[in-house]
Amino acid sequence: MTTTLEAPRTAPPVAPVHRRNPTGTLLTVVAWIVGVLFIIPVLWMVLTSFHSETDAATNPPSIFAPLTLEGYANFFGAQTGASPWPSLLNSLTASILSTAFVLVLAIPAAYALSIRPVRKWTDVLFFFLSTKMLPVVAGLLPIYLIAQNIGMLDNIWLLIILYTSMNLPIAVWMMRSFLAEVPVEVLEAAAIDGANLTRTLRSVVTPMVLPGIAATSLICFIFSWNELLFARVLTATVAQTAPVFLTGFVTSQGLFLATVCAASVIVSLPVLIAGFAAQDKLVQGLSLGAIK
Repeated sequence: MTTTLEAPRTAPPVAPVHRRNPTGTLLTVVAWIVGVLFIIPVLWMVLTSFHSETDAATNPPSIFAPLTLEGYANFFGAQTGASPWPSLLNSLTASILSTAFVLVLAIPAAYALSIRPVRKWTDVLFFFLSTKMLPVVAGLLPIYLIAQNIGMLDNIWLLIILYTSMNLPIAVWMMRSFLAEVPVEVLEAAAIDGANLTRTLRSVVTPMVLPGIAATSLICFIFSWNELLFARVLTATVAQTAPVFLTGFVTSQGLFLATVCAASVIVSLPVLIAGFAAQDKLVQGLSLGAIK
């Protein structure tokens, strides 16, 4: 009698069971709801900019009203003849130059506070932060009187200096957190190779923290581009910026809602373009140092 030995049978592989996390699903839904709530006013502004002034002023709002470019034509001077290009160029000049000056000053300062820390560096950082605690309107009158005495009213360079000083504290704080992630060994290797401080900052540190520089630059650019109070009080016609030009459409007589929405859309485009252009670097910069 022969006995046949059978190979042991193995159970078929069981497919992994993917269990849904109720907490994660709930957070996803909440995030989508919050995102939609944030984007609805922007979409409504864009839609209103393509309506006529009569349709834009109806209550309740007329969603399916005929579309027109009347608001954009008014922004570019179809009725008043006033061109927005000088104001847009002034805003662009003040924002770009002030951001460049902020980076030139903030990177060495952040380097001294992070990689080569000075004594009581926490007090220095708190001093930088304390300059942002003063209400802007509190310093408006002294700045106006100083600008008047030195003949700098309605001068674009006055806004550049002010925007640089306003954005420098937050830029130093941001750049310090980015520079703190630079390995000390890399700097020691650069010093052994004979690189001085300027060469180290330009050739070693700057490429490593480029995402942080992009994030800091975009934030400073946005703050400078959107600033209204100083530009409204310290400028008139020569150095008028885009936000000041936009507020000129708000009048006590007549309808202006569609034109203001069209102006808001156009004034927002440079910031959106800069954000999309630096999107990758911006995400890397804002997340730099979050996970070690």
